[in-house]
Amino acid sequence: MTRKVFVAGHRGMVGSAIVRQLSSCSDVELILASRDELDFENQSAVNTFFASKQIDEVYLAAAKVGGIHANNTYPADFIYRNLLIETNIIGAAHNSGVQKLLFLGSSCIYPRAVAQPMREDALLTGVLESTNEPYAIAKIAGIKLCESFNRQYGRDYRSVMPTNLYGPGDNYHPENSHVIPALLRRFHEAKVSGASEVMVWGSGKPYREFLFVDDMAGASIHVMSLDDATYKENTNEMCSHINVGYGSDVTIRELATEIAKTVGFTGEIAFDASKPDGTMRKLMDSERLFATGWRPSVDLQTGLAIAYDDFLNGETREA
Repeated sequence: MTRKVFVAGHRGMVGSAIVRQLSSCSDVELILASRDELDFENQSAVNTFFASKQIDEVYLAAAKVGGIHANNTYPADFIYRNLLIETNIIGAAHNSGVQKLLFLGSSCIYPRAVAQPMREDALLTGVLESTNEPYAIAKIAGIKLCESFNRQYGRDYRSVMPTNLYGPGDNYHPENSHVIPALLRRFHEAKVSGASEVMVWGSGKPYREFLFVDDMAGASIHVMSLDDATYKENTNEMCSHINVGYGSDVTIRELATEIAKTVGFTGEIAFDASKPDGTMRKLMDSERLFATGWRPSVDLQTGLAIAYDDFLNGETREA
């Protein structure tokens, strides 16, 4: 029997990776709508869309995302727009009778000062990192929306919390991107211009965990396919989300060095300690997910090479 699966945010990095993998499933009919075709922030339009499509499952990958600079500069946009998107889509899914939904969150939902690696039950146990608090609050609200519809209406709305993601389809904007795409661009431009040095924000000491986006897509589909008993065995009614991580982390200094190798930049790497580091470590405890039989398959060196090729192809397309 064919399932009608709506991937919200299918042109984004994660959404497009989910679409790539679902496209090979013979029992899936993909339902897609770009933001030009459907404004996710328009409640009436979203309700009308769901009412007309007879959707069976939803992957909610649509969101306004960005790095430290973007979160610091546009905090109102990050909380307001993300709350609108998730509220409208989750509400419309319920109103139209969709039983299965997967909400994609973020590791920033966890407190700034939290034991490492971060377990799912650390949610709401402390103060959030100030640089991305508005975005984190919106993502926490999405988790609780899913939990609340499950508790009150018996829905099967699940949430996955990915670590830092990278790969094909990433945003390489020089100011508003995350650390890997930003550094890929910076080192590439330094190589092309013949610069002798690349300056990296922060001290280089924080640790970060990175997961290749196609691994994230595979984990998302895996979580959606788990039978109810297995999923509930690894979660509970008031802690229904599940972490998706690589399982180990690297320092920003180590990351910058690896990116320089990938790009072919041979100059010096300097660090501007006057810029914010953010949380010093953000390693996910993904044991709940690993216990269900899923593991990542793309290591950082391989993933960075693929991401750099994607960046170069994007440069070619824009030229």
